[in-house]
Amino acid sequence: MGYLKPCSVFLLLVFFVACVSGEDPYRFYTWNVTYGDIYPFGIQQQGILINGQFPGPQIESVTNDNVIINVFNSLDEPFLISWNGVLQRRNSWQDGVYGTNCPIPPGQNFTYALQVKNQIGSYFYFPSLALHKAAGGYGGLSVASRPMIPVPFDPPSGDFTILAGDWYQKSHTELRAILDNGNNLPFPDGIIINGHGSNPITFTVDQGKTYRFRISNVGLTTSINFRIQGHKMKLVEVEGTHTLQNIYDSIDIHLGQSYSVLVTADQPPQDYYIVVSTRFTSKVLTVVSILHYRNSEGTVSGPFPLGPTIDTEWPIEQVRSIRGNLTASGPRPNLQGTYKYGMINTTRTITLQNSAPIINGKQRYAINSVSFIPSDTPLKLADYFKIQGLFSLGSISDNPTGGDGYLQTSVMAADYRDYVEIVFQNPEDTLQSWHIDGHFFFVVG
Repeated sequence: MGYLKPCSVFLLLVFFVACVSGEDPYRFYTWNVTYGDIYPFGIQQQGILINGQFPGPQIESVTNDNVIINVFNSLDEPFLISWNGVLQRRNSWQDGVYGTNCPIPPGQNFTYALQVKNQIGSYFYFPSLALHKAAGGYGGLSVASRPMIPVPFDPPSGDFTILAGDWYQKSHTELRAILDNGNNLPFPDGIIINGHGSNPITFTVDQGKTYRFRISNVGLTTSINFRIQGHKMKLVEVEGTHTLQNIYDSIDIHLGQSYSVLVTADQPPQDYYIVVSTRFTSKVLTVVSILHYRNSEGTVSGPFPLGPTIDTEWPIEQVRSIRGNLTASGPRPNLQGTYKYGMINTTRTITLQNSAPIINGKQRYAINSVSFIPSDTPLKLADYFKIQGLFSLGSISDNPTGGDGYLQTSVMAADYRDYVEIVFQNPEDTLQSWHIDGHFFFVVG
């Protein structure tokens, strides 16, 4: 017996250590959100900074990491951050939008606890309240594959995040007042790349090497086109899915989208334009940055390459050309083509139609005729504490009604683990981007 007891203790300790070491890694961040001076167009503006930075700090994680972010709100109004592309599995209260999160009051803090479970890819975060996004407060978020998971391309020599989008010289409070008064937002004043408009930033590369560019459209109103003078781009990933590796001269990126491309520095050693311009606008806004070869023998020269402007056939062909790489691994060892999602029967079809009705003399925006108005209590709390009278399930139809627009705290009911087909319809004369917060979906047609 004297021999067995130490062995039992030893085995117990080994088992305990194994359990502890088997937990997914944690990454901790502490952020302070403040106002500060920024100069996107060379003119002082009030921006929203995170730890004094605009754009905010880059979050770099690995599949299954636990990401803990303690956010202190030092603004003079409530604040929330949403994590574009991060799946929320039964923890929607971490998603950072008003319906599920209590806003962080001025002078207070909230700790987000996220897990990028079974995810890879390129994303971004942004403030979701009060048009704060028009003042900054956004940043990049990437999820790398675990070391044992094969990736369908060689490791790049560098990894760049590009956060591009339209920008206004008016403050977010001025823009918010325009909307609150029932008017449309004006045309943007320009385009910025990583907070820079009139003062180009530089991305330095070594000749002959290949680099990954993660490009997100973080703007408010406008689709953009991205291109690099004299260089081809190989598309390898779109928001967490490895794609067929098609080659493009330029890529359209709509609001909220994130694309990942490989670029090889295979041209003569000099500097080249990186160009972002607006799409589907009568006036084309353009901003440039610089791709700088470390052994450059000359500065940028000649006109920057022109891109598509109002043409609609080309972007449709681009969308049709983007396909998932079924023979590549995703976040797990099994191939993306073995997930068999297409064999799951859908239990419900929802058709969502956007519109822009005038309600009570003001311009509003609606889905299936309902223009959402928030309740005083976040809906997640109202549901949890069973507070009556704030909303009712089914207060928005599964299909377009064809009726006049009206105001409602609209909530659509759904059952856990339902596999739902959603059809988007846009009868308006403007391009629309749709975002389903906290969820993952496949475009099938």
